[in-house]
Amino acid sequence: MKTAQNDLQKPFVFGQAIGENHFIGREREQKRLLANFSHGINTILMAPRRWGKTSLVKRAMSEVQNNKIKVIYIDAYFCRDEYDFYNHFAEAILHQTNSKFEEWADTAAEFLTRLSPKVSYHLPSMEEFSVSLGITPRTHKPEEILQLPEVIARKKNIHLMICIDEFQQIGEFSDSLTVQKRMRSVWQHQEHVNYCLFGSKKHLLQNMFLKSSYPFYKFGDIIPLEPILEETWLPYLQQGFQSWGKKLPKDIAHQLCQMVQLHPSYVQQLAWLTLLNSDKVVSETNLQQGLDDLINENSALFIQQTEHLTPYQLNFLNAMLNGVQSDFAKEGTREQYQLGSYSNIARVKTALIEKELIDTEKGKTIFADPVFPLWLQRNIKA
Repeated sequence: MKTAQNDLQKPFVFGQAIGENHFIGREREQKRLLANFSHGINTILMAPRRWGKTSLVKRAMSEVQNNKIKVIYIDAYFCRDEYDFYNHFAEAILHQTNSKFEEWADTAAEFLTRLSPKVSYHLPSMEEFSVSLGITPRTHKPEEILQLPEVIARKKNIHLMICIDEFQQIGEFSDSLTVQKRMRSVWQHQEHVNYCLFGSKKHLLQNMFLKSSYPFYKFGDIIPLEPILEETWLPYLQQGFQSWGKKLPKDIAHQLCQMVQLHPSYVQQLAWLTLLNSDKVVSETNLQQGLDDLINENSALFIQQTEHLTPYQLNFLNAMLNGVQSDFAKEGTREQYQLGSYSNIARVKTALIEKELIDTEKGKTIFADPVFPLWLQRNIKA
């Protein structure tokens, strides 16, 4: 837990998992997730990028750990193929269910034969260690690795909740559907292990968990994260400014939230940049300076995301900037923004969704990142 002094020094947090003193507005989801962890319910978290999924999971992890329930955290972001994942999967399970290397080695020897592990100790205490197992198709079948947590849980008489961050990476493996079928076929029969799966690419996760033709369809309880309400943000923001001896008027706090459409990470970042630009009382000018800094900080990313877009894709985004959210194929809209044929519009929309530049919500097409259209208005729109 942070000290009061640290809270004063760090009034707003972004770009990392949120700690206890900055964790707000997720009480309902936290209660549901904690209940799922405590009662062995598979869970899928659905939300756009940087909406606090990892913070929520780690918060639940810290509260549910006990002698009978052990929570394992795995980050699949750097897994590039099936056996890369199996190595990360087995290493995390063995490491996080055994505190000392001697215990780890005994467990590995008991449940996984034919290993050639490489062990690295971390200075200065030499008590922390990491292991590379060397699992390959020649040494182990996939089912043997996927069943490992159930075998260990039975042996130790505990229940495991395995949380896999960036799970959408599995969807990008070669022959991904076969890999997913293997996982589902093993995991769905485990009695002492459950899973919490989440990631940062919403459209890929939606394909994996919401399409009936995919192996993980109806795998567990799907928890969608909604925006944190403005009424929750306002006192938090005002308290953060107050901790630095500054006053954030309620109307300015309202504008701040609406500028970034209640996006959790951007609310925190814009608040920080505005705080740095302000004097004793925050003005609209200070807020606009903070927004300018926010757009500039993200400029390199947006340039990278747009530099290879086709003219049709840029035209589609321009139409959205002018308020078009549906009926892109309507004759007047199609001609005004030079969107091409009906089939071309469908291809353009799909490509922009895959690039995570746009999303769909309740039948409307929206920008996936609320700061992106603000940058577009300054740099792309004619």
